[in-house]
Amino acid sequence: MDASFSTIVSRLQALSTSDHTSVVSLNLFVALLLACIVIGHLLEENRWMNESITALMIGLCTGIVILLTTGMKSSHLLVFSEDLFFIYLLPPIIFNAGFQVKKKQFFRNFMTIMLFGAIGTLVSCTIISLGAIEFFKRIGINSFDIGDYIAIGAIFAATDSVCTLQVLNQDETPLLYSLVFGEGVVNDATSVVLFNAIQSFDLNHIDPRIALQFIGNFFYLFFASTMLGVLTGLLSAYIIKKLYFGRHSTDREVALMMLMAYLSYMMAELFYLSGILTVFFCGIVMSHYTWHNVTESSRVTTKHAFATLSFVAETFIFLYVGMDALDIEKWRFVSNSPGTSVAVSSVLLALVLAGRAAFVFPLSLLSNLTKKNPNERISFRQQVIIWWAGLMRGAVSMALAYNKFTSSGHTHLRDNAIMITSTITVVLFSTVVR
Repeated sequence: MDASFSTIVSRLQALSTSDHTSVVSLNLFVALLLACIVIGHLLEENRWMNESITALMIGLCTGIVILLTTGMKSSHLLVFSEDLFFIYLLPPIIFNAGFQVKKKQFFRNFMTIMLFGAIGTLVSCTIISLGAIEFFKRIGINSFDIGDYIAIGAIFAATDSVCTLQVLNQDETPLLYSLVFGEGVVNDATSVVLFNAIQSFDLNHIDPRIALQFIGNFFYLFFASTMLGVLTGLLSAYIIKKLYFGRHSTDREVALMMLMAYLSYMMAELFYLSGILTVFFCGIVMSHYTWHNVTESSRVTTKHAFATLSFVAETFIFLYVGMDALDIEKWRFVSNSPGTSVAVSSVLLALVLAGRAAFVFPLSLLSNLTKKNPNERISFRQQVIIWWAGLMRGAVSMALAYNKFTSSGHTHLRDNAIMITSTITVVLFSTVVR
């Protein structure tokens, strides 16, 4: 009896210690988020620093401190999880992007945005995949098959729509902003849809039938995701208009809009669609229809609430990416072959540059041929800015790389570890040297 009682007590103490450790980690992480906001505000006028780079640098410095205090065993406060990213952090960012977008500019350039975001992503993925097949074996990466190489193409074709928003100003350069921002969101969605489609097929035994199924599945995911977002947005507008929640409480209006937006994303994930596309178009439809059916106080509240949630999620992502860059477990695998890791990172950076150039300039020319008004055409200088602004790789690439090359955030294979560290290197380099 005494033995069993002491066992229960020891288990409760272990559980209590674990809970306390989690509380300490969360406290530190919230304090770091506050530091990012304060320091980002103080550096707002600095042309070389923005909030994303500030969060990255604070994350890196924190990672170094944690490494030193833990005896080079760990660099994070929290364990990276694709679920944390895709289910909790990404939806408010993408929804707010759709909710705040200037719809007139977006839909005026809709065909160009779809050209860049969908066709361009496929071109970039193809270039990166072919380049990886050509160069990786020469470097000494021999364990990947054709499906892995296409997945690498999808991972590094994904631009960082979060950081892209901070490069251009919506009011000063409306055309460039709408093109780069719209392409970034559609690009992320296309990359995730493409990545998920790759995971569903055995590409080692490809034939015309499987190829057609793959293409058909890709377009089905793309259009079904868009329609789900539009329908959810319209349903929210109809419910709020008919039931008139505002006559009793604005809180209910705001809560309904938030929950309907999140429901659209989760329904897309439930039906194996693209949550990014769904919640983005849900945001556009809500801002055009639902927002005009709520009371004035609800309009102000929702606008600032969505922007705040998006801002906190963005800061959280960059802070974590900075800390995760120093994860000692992954770097230990590549410590015996640092030259290989540097070579892979360099090849991937070069392929990202080439892959983006391969579609930005030809598709810009194609888009210009359809524009009768010279003012709506994309000049060569603007094409260079679009090419440069979309070179950044971020949290979507990180999450897809973790999904592909790790199990529960851990990897025990050399080539997989090299891919994770190379992804971190590309993300850091492309974000800081923007």
